[in-house]
Amino acid sequence: MSIHLQREIDKLKKNLLSLSALVEDQVASAVEALQERDLVKARRVLGRDAEVDQREVEIEEECLKDLALHQPVACDLRFLVSVLKMNKDLERIGDLAVNIARKAITVAGYSDLDIPFDLAGMWEKCHAMLRDSIDALVNRDAPLAERICARDSEVNRLKHQIRRQGEELLRTQPERVPAWLALLAVARNLERIADHAVNIAEDVIYLVEGRIVRHENGQQTPPRT
Repeated sequence: MSIHLQREIDKLKKNLLSLSALVEDQVASAVEALQERDLVKARRVLGRDAEVDQREVEIEEECLKDLALHQPVACDLRFLVSVLKMNKDLERIGDLAVNIARKAITVAGYSDLDIPFDLAGMWEKCHAMLRDSIDALVNRDAPLAERICARDSEVNRLKHQIRRQGEELLRTQPERVPAWLALLAVARNLERIADHAVNIAEDVIYLVEGRIVRHENGQQTPPRT
């Protein structure tokens, strides 16, 4: 690897970590806005979405430039391909944060509503998966990435539990249907964040081992949408 390419790869790592920190903060702020009925915080999340989009474009452009100028091979090529895919996952997590912030604005209209779902606990699990997926990238830690994939089932279990609770509340408290629907949407968005963390972990395994794992053992990873 040339010294110049190594510098470019180090720069990409730094920029990807910066984008990851931004989207983590976006989701955390959106969940806090929901819990605290904080319209200012929710609108701040909406306002920062353009920054997430801009950083995603910049990283993509850097990757494409490095591919064109340096024509990398082997692990360097896998790294750039992985960054392109992870970059899109992070941008989508930013979009999901915006979705949660919009639902927080809806729920804020029900000031006397006690949220009966453990959405904060669900976010903690998703956040840990996302944080660990980035750590796995930085350290090229395939075993950690494998463990992240295995943790997705717990988030799915929580989403199904919340959905069952929500369906009961929709039947028994129809006057609050918009709030319950908003909260159920938040749970879906959090579950999608966990899916994107799994996508990133799978890309780490590909980067380190050159192995595509998304279809192993009948596993069907949700598409990057």
